[in-house]
Amino acid sequence: MKFSQKFLLPGRQNSSTGVAITKSAKKAIRQNKKHRVLNLVYINKIKKLVKEAKTFVLEKKHKEAKELLPKVYQALDKAAKVGIIKKNNASRRKSRIAKAIGRL
Repeated sequence: MKFSQKFLLPGRQNSSTGVAITKSAKKAIRQNKKHRVLNLVYINKIKKLVKEAKTFVLEKKHKEAKELLPKVYQALDKAAKVGIIKKNNASRRKSRIAKAIGRL
């Protein structure tokens, strides 16, 4: 028995290729693909809004940045609620964006 085979869950994956063997492992892979697609929607939305807010701050557009702030808050809160990011992570990001906008 190879060293790596000792530490794999029995019957879940093929040790040499890492490919799922059992029905449950195959289902887990299918679920992971679906969840990843759904999670990327939230992640990309957050990235887009935060990037937009940062550009407004760099361009010193205070009014536009302030108008965007509720949308950023909403996206971060929703991602935290659904479990895409942690609650404290969302809180930290909101705080940093608000602080940056407040400095204008």
